[in-house]
Amino acid sequence: MAKDKSKISKIEVKNRRASFEYQFLQEYEAGIVLTGTEIKSVRAGNVNLNDAYCAFENDELWVRNMYIAEYEFGTNQNHEARRNRKLLLRKTELRKLARRVREKGYTIIPYKLYLNERGIAKLLIELATGKKSYDKRETIKQRDDKRQLDRLKKAYK
Repeated sequence: MAKDKSKISKIEVKNRRASFEYQFLQEYEAGIVLTGTEIKSVRAGNVNLNDAYCAFENDELWVRNMYIAEYEFGTNQNHEARRNRKLLLRKTELRKLARRVREKGYTIIPYKLYLNERGIAKLLIELATGKKSYDKRETIKQRDDKRQLDRLKKAYK
């Protein structure tokens, strides 16, 4: 029985602050272990990635401090909003990430949570380094220049 693709909602939650604070080097798509009420809350769009970060524990990658609101119709089986959640990656990817994170200045940032075409929640994580203040000013300048060019193009049409 084939699923109708129109029924799968396009849930996509981004950590917009991360692209301003960090310079992304490499991205990975990770599965995430969720309970029943958590996935229902994700499908309702009640997710926030702003304070979330990734950390290794016993050779496993965990996302911490990711906010998934309690499910509205959940019973006593409801989940904690900010519990640690395990990420699912291949062993080779985990080893590469662990090696890079041990180096000074590298971190793993959860950037985007979305549902794939099968309705499975995926987390896009980025290997990143922190931006310096002059890098942030450059990002702001590029964004303002692009906005100004778009305005000029719109005025001359």
